[in-house]
Amino acid sequence: MTKAPFIGISRHRIGIDGNGVTTLAAFHGCPLRCRYCLNPHSLENEERCQLLTPEELYQRLAIDNIYFIATGGGVCFGGGEPLLRVEFIKEFRQLCGRDWKLTAETSLNVPPQNVEKATTVIDDFIVDIKDTNPATYRAYTGRDNTQALANLEHLIERVGQSHIIVRIPLIPSHNTAADCDRSEAIVRQMGITQIDRFDYVVRSTKEG
Repeated sequence: MTKAPFIGISRHRIGIDGNGVTTLAAFHGCPLRCRYCLNPHSLENEERCQLLTPEELYQRLAIDNIYFIATGGGVCFGGGEPLLRVEFIKEFRQLCGRDWKLTAETSLNVPPQNVEKATTVIDDFIVDIKDTNPATYRAYTGRDNTQALANLEHLIERVGQSHIIVRIPLIPSHNTAADCDRSEAIVRQMGITQIDRFDYVVRSTKEG
């Protein structure tokens, strides 16, 4: 079985990662280098991570099976970037079946084939779009957002807007409320109706 590095597993989350009771399983590794990364451990030395197979992860999370089924919850894969680990998630789905809802919290800045594979095994997607303006996105993440926006369009076609939440953050020193308004207008034009706007809270003067 495939092994993957995890930076953390957090149980009994309610109303944060989708419906019901959820467990967040956060992968190591991300293609972005966000200036105010919320999970900097995902970029640190992989040797510090827990290496788990899908079966080992399933055995750890099965203790909450009754909560998942009773509340319509399940597992939210985050990170880092979970869609870099689609093969792992596919193997995990075979173990947990369809009783658990699987959610991915993703930037969608991954190869399109990863998104296509993910649509066959993940129920819901929480997409952190950062900002739709290419210059703002690059200044904040170090990457281009063309692929992320193209993947969002494809995701809408494949799973429908009801299975997608788009998060639009107000990022200190990088965008404004007006920028967020523009990003919201663009994703609404694409068909998205579930939008979560929030402010990044920078707890340190150190960027990383």
